[in-house]
Amino acid sequence: MPISFRRLIRYLTAESRRHPGLFAPASCYIPTCSRRHHSTAAAMVPKRKKAGPTSQPDIQPEKRTESEPTSKAPRRSGRIVDKQTERIQELDANLANGENPRSASTQAKAKKKKMQGQGGDVTVAMTGLRQMEDNFRDAVKRQKLAVNESSFVGKSESKDVEAAFLPRQIKPMLESTSVKLNKPKKSTTEKKQGPEKDGDFNPNQASDIDMDGKLDDKEEDGDFSLEGTDANAIKLEGARPPPVNSDYLPLPWKGRLGYACLNTYLRLSNPPVFSSRTCRIASILEHRHPLLDPSQPEHSTKNRPDKDQPADTTRGQKYVEALGLANARDIVKMIRWNDKYGIKFMRLSSEMFPFASHEEYGYKLAPFASEVLAEAGRVAADLGHRLTTHPGQFTQLGSPRAEVVRNAIRDLEYHDEMLTLLRLPKQLDKDAVMILHMGGVFGDKAATLDRFRENYAKLSSSVKARLVLENDDVSWTVHDLLPICEELNIPLVLDFHHHNIMFDKNELREGTKDIIELYPRIRATWERKGITQKMHYSEPCSEAITGRQRRKHRPRVMTLPPCPNDTDLMIEAKDKEQAVFDLMRNFKLPGWDSFNDVIPYEREDDNRPPPKVPKKKQRRRAKKGAAEVDDEFDEEVEEEPKTSPEVPEPEVGMGGPDNRVYWPLGMEEWLRPKKREVKKKKKGEVELEEDE
Repeated sequence: MPISFRRLIRYLTAESRRHPGLFAPASCYIPTCSRRHHSTAAAMVPKRKKAGPTSQPDIQPEKRTESEPTSKAPRRSGRIVDKQTERIQELDANLANGENPRSASTQAKAKKKKMQGQGGDVTVAMTGLRQMEDNFRDAVKRQKLAVNESSFVGKSESKDVEAAFLPRQIKPMLESTSVKLNKPKKSTTEKKQGPEKDGDFNPNQASDIDMDGKLDDKEEDGDFSLEGTDANAIKLEGARPPPVNSDYLPLPWKGRLGYACLNTYLRLSNPPVFSSRTCRIASILEHRHPLLDPSQPEHSTKNRPDKDQPADTTRGQKYVEALGLANARDIVKMIRWNDKYGIKFMRLSSEMFPFASHEEYGYKLAPFASEVLAEAGRVAADLGHRLTTHPGQFTQLGSPRAEVVRNAIRDLEYHDEMLTLLRLPKQLDKDAVMILHMGGVFGDKAATLDRFRENYAKLSSSVKARLVLENDDVSWTVHDLLPICEELNIPLVLDFHHHNIMFDKNELREGTKDIIELYPRIRATWERKGITQKMHYSEPCSEAITGRQRRKHRPRVMTLPPCPNDTDLMIEAKDKEQAVFDLMRNFKLPGWDSFNDVIPYEREDDNRPPPKVPKKKQRRRAKKGAAEVDDEFDEEVEEEPKTSPEVPEPEVGMGGPDNRVYWPLGMEEWLRPKKREVKKKKKGEVELEEDE
């Protein structure tokens, strides 16, 4: 086995200690002139050096007689001191004869000759190894000095330098507090089986059945993290030219303001009102089996489908259809609520009917949903409420994969059928459009546009009449989409937030001022089809710097964009209808005085069960001198809960008599009942009181 340099040094060092007279340097010898000096030197043993093979001096204590006390003091190194050596005897003999001791240099030369005679090979090896070690240490010192004197920044310092350009990790501010009412907890299998690229439909991407509507609508962006963000990207994005915004405000406002898919106030009412209940395909397959007790309602644990009984496809289809009907019925309540508070515009959830556009488990909405959707359309028509949809990010007509294109066409047909079954009047039916993104670039924008033209020609006339394109914040700018919209007679939706992230730097600057020059061309794409123009507006969070970070929407917007005052404006913010309320209050828009702030943790428009009142204990005082004292001195007394008048079903969730539906920024928890606080008794608290 090869021996390393370090092990060889340790071995030779140990050998030098076992034979100190052989390897000790001459400089360590201390000449003595008397026997007393030898005894003193024996008691004062020098320290052993920490590094190097250099041994201790070969001065050994002289042999003591029995009359002299023996010193039991241990050496500092812990080793036992040997007795006399031949070297000390030689020195004593020279002193007795009157000879002067040899000098240190003479002794060194003599010792060197002796060593060369006895072990010349070991001496040469030791000398060479010692020189190698000294050279190595000198080289390390020179490198350290060169590093310290240079401008090189170490790893730890580089992290500090990069951290100076990164936003500080602080607790979320109020403006970055997002509504997370509909975030499902994904299982491990769902995380592994994420949606495929290029718009492939993944049947496992939907969450399990959620009767409370805890799912994410398609307009919600995930929270970004600053961990792992490149400092160069931060500096580059932070140094970009500042945006140039217009000072125009579309006042007086004549258009319609709207929000997307979810109403935060109605979502937390009792019972909850929302239109995005969904399930997984596994749940559909499971509900093909009958319940354990068909006479009782389904229960998550006590009355589940019995898989031992034969399955029926019709039974599973009725299960998923029931979810869609429950979603469609809640649209009526949402439209009436919006109209009461001055909101005339809303986007319907694409997940209203789960898996309706699936290749294997898909289904038609007629006839089972015709009546419910027609009722929602009648209410929208009576109140002049505009309804639109926004198919998901996987609906891409420009994909090079035929399977993705087939899924996209099937999804567009599902959305078209849902809007058609609303039976809206002519103008509202025209305004019920389907907003679509172009999708990926796939390495060549021109080729992607050619595929889009080809696949667009395959669409039905009803789908073509509703389809509109929107610029995105990843690949497609307004300048990319406007020519093809003019060519194929497709309206273009201008999204201000996306435009500020993704725009043609050769044509205009970031901000809302330069894009105004394209307003006439954009408006013309709507007027050709007689559709009321709509735009999208949202704002990035204050702490966002890079383009990826700026994609996340702020919970509420601060101002209105410089759009025409008769345009319908969709506010894509996390707080949904509350963001619209903020704009109404800030700019005194129509309906700004129709709502008031909620009472924290209390609601006057719900029929919630009364909270359980804790039992109070009444104390009985024990009298002194009593012959008998009861063991129980506390008597539990139940207080009757306060009963509130029952709210009629049409008024549930509508804000109560004072229209309290507005919750301040970050105070969404006020919509929920306050959690009961249990106070623990202090130690040493006396339960029994006695009369003195």
